[in-house]
Amino acid sequence: MGARLNAFTSPIAGKALKHFIAAGKVVADSPLPAATQELVKIRASQINGCGFCTDMHTKDAAAAGETPVRLNLVAVWREATVFTDAERAALELAEEGTRIADAAGGVSDEVWGNAAKHYDDEQLMALVSLIALINSFNRMNVMLTVPAGDYQPGQFA
Repeated sequence: MGARLNAFTSPIAGKALKHFIAAGKVVADSPLPAATQELVKIRASQINGCGFCTDMHTKDAAAAGETPVRLNLVAVWREATVFTDAERAALELAEEGTRIADAAGGVSDEVWGNAAKHYDDEQLMALVSLIALINSFNRMNVMLTVPAGDYQPGQFA
């Protein structure tokens, strides 16, 4: 199975992705913990059915020292005991932010308030930006049917 279009050879994709990647660097360099960033990217990618991003971010997280147990339990984080309260709040915000169309009011005040207990304003802005960005990447990859499995950790670093 191959992608419908090759984003790596498209001038338009190249121009657009340049800005996505620059925004991603801002978030990566933010005070939001790196482990939390990867967990959020994995969870949103799972929800959106983006095999490429799920492959990429689980491999990058493992290469950065994330444990197989935690990676294997991201999809069922509510029942797992291996995540901190702050990580759980970020995962909950990622889920509601990813499933925005499923909730009449978008992200609930309860979910936002829980995240705000664990993250300051700059971390929250980084988290919101991260959720928006990973959802954009997911949607592009899903529409293009970008295959998963061949990504090498740090390949796009």
